[in-house]
Amino acid sequence: MKRWLYVALLLLTATFARESLAGVCQGKFANPITDICWSCMFPITMGGTEMMSMGQEDTSNPSGMLCACSNPPIIGIKTGFWEPVRRVDVTRTPYCFVSLGGIQLDPGIRAPEGEVRRQQDLTMQSSYQVHWYVDPILYWLEVVLDHPCMETGSLDVAYITEVDPLWNDDELTMLLNPETFLFGNPIAQAACAGDCVLATAGFGSNLLYWCAGCNGGMYPFNGHVQAHVSHVQASSLLVQRMTAKLHREFLMWGTSGGDGLCGVYPQPVMDKTQYKYNMLYPVPQTDKINGRCCQPYGRSTAIWGAGKSYPYAGEDFSYMIFRKKNCCLGVGCSDEILTPVCPPAGRLRYAQRRAEARFRFPRARAGAH
Repeated sequence: MKRWLYVALLLLTATFARESLAGVCQGKFANPITDICWSCMFPITMGGTEMMSMGQEDTSNPSGMLCACSNPPIIGIKTGFWEPVRRVDVTRTPYCFVSLGGIQLDPGIRAPEGEVRRQQDLTMQSSYQVHWYVDPILYWLEVVLDHPCMETGSLDVAYITEVDPLWNDDELTMLLNPETFLFGNPIAQAACAGDCVLATAGFGSNLLYWCAGCNGGMYPFNGHVQAHVSHVQASSLLVQRMTAKLHREFLMWGTSGGDGLCGVYPQPVMDKTQYKYNMLYPVPQTDKINGRCCQPYGRSTAIWGAGKSYPYAGEDFSYMIFRKKNCCLGVGCSDEILTPVCPPAGRLRYAQRRAEARFRFPRARAGAH
């Protein structure tokens, strides 16, 4: 009898030790019309003046109306908007591509499965894998054509953590990011309460770059969440960690502010105020709260994340990331108005484009029908 009682206790302990394990790959192709918070693109500013806000949050824009760039020569108007450019999966199942309809690939490289664990002190920890997509959706949907400020390209899988040895190894991550040791103390973590307040009221503080607002600590740059509160909170934290990690690896660059008017620039420490995001799966975040259906990095998930996860099919996540873009929108060497003042290389490119256009669309000859 005692033996069976001991076995039963072991089974119960194992049941509560792991609250959630990886399972069957789940996912969905997001409907670009109904599943994306399109109002998150606003506000749009031109020449330092807000043209349309739709009640959305914004960061400061470069003052003044006119701008000029040297490479290539451009004279234009300062423009600002939020561009949907990246998509992120946070999944418990290795090689499960949530945003691609829940397909699972097997490249033959083993990777640890994600899980949620209850510790002896009754706190929760978790681990996930993350997939990063390049997704300039405005371009490949042809919503806006030939806009010089928008990113071009097609949907592409750019980064998967299953093949990254840093993502599943705390010690290796700390060796390559030694500043992690500075922020693993109660004083540094207590400062994150202030970042949480700022992110809840607006945007987080870049001075507290080791904090992810109300979602937890930005360090270490891997998939281990030391303070798991909910699935939505943990997945939101890993979206922010992944963005910060790619900035540190110079795979993501700065696009906002005065430095971004003439192009992207290196930004090894992520500007948290440069990003907003909204959930695509398992529950599309399209119902507005206070007129908004997306949020800046660091904002608490307690309100907008309620009811956004559920057992079995609702524990893997997909998010759309909106990035602040400041740009000098105007005319350059490809336009007739500036051709006389352009350098020879610019005039040559212009002449080549005109010749190609005439070759593709020859003018009708006189008398032709």
